[in-house]
Amino acid sequence: MASMSVNSSRPQWTAKQNKQFEEALAVYDKETPDRWHNIARAVGGKSADEARRYYELLVEDVKRIEAGRVPFPAYRCPGGAMGGYEADRLKHLKI
Repeated sequence: MASMSVNSSRPQWTAKQNKQFEEALAVYDKETPDRWHNIARAVGGKSADEARRYYELLVEDVKRIEAGRVPFPAYRCPGGAMGGYEADRLKHLKI
């Protein structure tokens, strides 16, 4: 999925439209005539230009991720620190 941060310059797509977009990309590859028109039709409510631009943003996001310019999220473990979580998990383990 293309990362759509809260930024007015980024297009707003619903989760459903994003899923439809991903599915349409799998069906209509680079060799498909009128690719962006077909993808826009599959998504609904978007123009061919919007679909193409959304793809370009997705490609930019992937390039930033692959270049290591997007930090990993700081996931939190339930119960605080990993040690506490691990100790709690082991406490309930039945052997």
